[in-house]
Amino acid sequence: MVCLGNICRSPLADGLLLRKIKAQNLNAIVDSAGTANYHIGKAPDSRMIRTAAKHGTALDFLRARQFTYNDFQNFDHILVMDHSNQRNVLKLAQTPDDEKKIEFFLDYLYPHQQLEVPDPYYGTLEDFEAVYQLVDQATDALIQKLFHEQ
Repeated sequence: MVCLGNICRSPLADGLLLRKIKAQNLNAIVDSAGTANYHIGKAPDSRMIRTAAKHGTALDFLRARQFTYNDFQNFDHILVMDHSNQRNVLKLAQTPDDEKKIEFFLDYLYPHQQLEVPDPYYGTLEDFEAVYQLVDQATDALIQKLFHEQ
């Protein structure tokens, strides 16, 4: 999962997906990154940590990192949170196969619409809650599509 700073949306998707995969005894490697280097090594935003914890999802163990070309070799799916991050990730793609791995995260919930997960960083606690609910639904849809519809 990829967002700008790797402190709000992508770590939330990372933590939620990890929790659900573990609960369902599924086999997958999950990680998140940011396209910018603003917060490397830092924990997720405290408001996102609190929002997720309220719903039983731990995020405090995650640390921000920057997306790199190596992520194309390490992952089958590169899930971006918005158009800006899609453009940034596409700049690092070196082959058509790399480009094919890039998907909009919300396309699992709303196929082929390329909808963005809103960035709650400058918003209110209600915005963090709304993003939590959206990402929660999208991770359910992702698990359904990748693990149960084969």
